[in-house]
Amino acid sequence: MRHRKLSMPELNRVDIDTFRQQAKHPVVLMLDNVRSLQNVGAMFRTADAFGIESLALCGITGCPPHRELHNAALGAEDSVAWHYFASAEEALTHFRAQGYKILVLEQCEGSVLLHQVARNITEKWVLVVGNEVEGVTQSVASAADLCVEIPQCGTKHSLNVATAAGILLWEWLRGAW
Repeated sequence: MRHRKLSMPELNRVDIDTFRQQAKHPVVLMLDNVRSLQNVGAMFRTADAFGIESLALCGITGCPPHRELHNAALGAEDSVAWHYFASAEEALTHFRAQGYKILVLEQCEGSVLLHQVARNITEKWVLVVGNEVEGVTQSVASAADLCVEIPQCGTKHSLNVATAAGILLWEWLRGAW
């Protein structure tokens, strides 16, 4: 079978203003001290692709505008809503006050494999990913309603944070379309 790639016009992409007005999944992706602007940009792009509510950029996580972030985001930093918080704890306080539950992607005592989590995709959730070396801050992991991890078979037992965020969002929203 031959497959022809679709052209850009055939993809029927919406413009940024239309995207901003569209209904979003009630999910915030929180970046806890993510140091690489390339990773931050990649997560903006992933957030756009999955139509989530916003990003919460915390601590040392870089914010737009920045050329390196833009190079990875390919303009998604203009379509996806985002908020900056001086600390992840400040962000948790903000989102808990708005009725969000907190999920941390981290290898913790009692964490559940991501694909085994029963979830209601209409509930409001903050999905937290952490620093490329240290992971999610312990205080954030301790405050979580749920800790999940992605099953792995290799020797590293870790994934690039932007890759992990993509897997997390895909699995969390799978079936929502």
